[in-house]
Amino acid sequence: MHSKPDLSSTDLLIIGTGPAGLAAALAAAPSGARITVLDDNIAPGGQIWRDGPAAVLPAQALRLREAVAGCANVQVHCGTRVISFVGTNALLLEDAERGWTQHFDTLILCTGARELLLPFPGWTLPGVTGAGGLQALIKAGLPVRGERIVIAGSGPLLLAAAATARKAGAQVLRVAEQASLKSVAAFAAQLARWPSKALQALTLADPSYRAGTLLVAAQGQQQVESVQLRRAGRTSSIACERVASGFGLVPNTQLGQLLGCALTHASGGTQALRVDPLQATSVPGIYAAGECTGFGGAESALVQGRIAGLAAVNETRAAQALWPERARWEAFAGQLSRHFVLDPALRQMPRADTLVCRCEDVTHAALSDCSGWTDAKLRSRCGMGACQGRVCGAAAQFLFGWTPPAPRPPLSPARISTLLGASADAPGSKPVPRSCQGADTPSKDNPLASNH
Repeated sequence: MHSKPDLSSTDLLIIGTGPAGLAAALAAAPSGARITVLDDNIAPGGQIWRDGPAAVLPAQALRLREAVAGCANVQVHCGTRVISFVGTNALLLEDAERGWTQHFDTLILCTGARELLLPFPGWTLPGVTGAGGLQALIKAGLPVRGERIVIAGSGPLLLAAAATARKAGAQVLRVAEQASLKSVAAFAAQLARWPSKALQALTLADPSYRAGTLLVAAQGQQQVESVQLRRAGRTSSIACERVASGFGLVPNTQLGQLLGCALTHASGGTQALRVDPLQATSVPGIYAAGECTGFGGAESALVQGRIAGLAAVNETRAAQALWPERARWEAFAGQLSRHFVLDPALRQMPRADTLVCRCEDVTHAALSDCSGWTDAKLRSRCGMGACQGRVCGAAAQFLFGWTPPAPRPPLSPARISTLLGASADAPGSKPVPRSCQGADTPSKDNPLASNH
């Protein structure tokens, strides 16, 4: 691993060091191309293989990290954020020390996904986190030994979070899955088609798991003291110190959208980056792989990353040879999407005074009569806080059917010196969204719209 960024141009720039990003780098490395891999986390692995003081990484993750680190033509820069697109084939980046402009010829987006967090009464109490957020906190060293925890929401991530919490010494009192028992059983019956997933399901099996259970509210004065759950029409209360809720995933498409990449529908009504069979987006020279294109787990992300890495260095035949393996995992992703559809009753979780936009303290009542994002912003500051609509945008899409707000630069908070540096690197220009440049039409100001 290299600690200092290479300020010169690179042949292939990969954003994200999760399974897809690492697989893409390793697949492309034998070509001899200069490859740069970036991630905003402090260590490679992404969210699926998140590292930390209390994390125990799977052997596959360690092998892949070591293999990438052994490639002389691959540079990995962690703790690095993408701030914006700059002028031509370049991104404005920033780490803890400085900002710089990184030029590239070809780009692979492996930006992953984030949790779908839906508002419910008490979700702003201390002690309430996302299910994946709980995993991340524990891996980072959060002490939960002896704590009583309730995990609620939807999807296999709930069981993974429960296993992480139990291993750290927590008492997992309930894993509440909103999907019906019939749906969960139908999904389990299909797992024999993917033996590794069947084995994983057996490993994660939890005695506190209950299907058809909806989260009603978290309760407490200064922090969580109990949680209310509803199952078969009956509401019960469980005393606990922590509640972790997650209702699936939302693809991180912001950078792709900023670059002009087209979107497609993903599971749960969300949107993902649209790719062709070679993982190419609608913008020539830009590929995408992993959960920013849809959900399928680490196995799907790995094969998509390999296809994207090979295609990016013109190894088309080798990439095509991986299509059957990708199709196998796409079938698994289809089963996930089919059997863990969110219950429309979840739209009734918020009360009138429940905050939907936590950054700007905007309640459900303040938004219920709005016609969309523009109207909501005219009446309130919804989506204008620190998260820039990443949390409330996905929630409002589920609750009200609104299209999430289009991303605008900067994508992340940035130092003034970084923004000034971008102006110095590109005289007469400023960071602008690709959508403002006409991504479908090649021009001297938009070379990414032409083939590399």
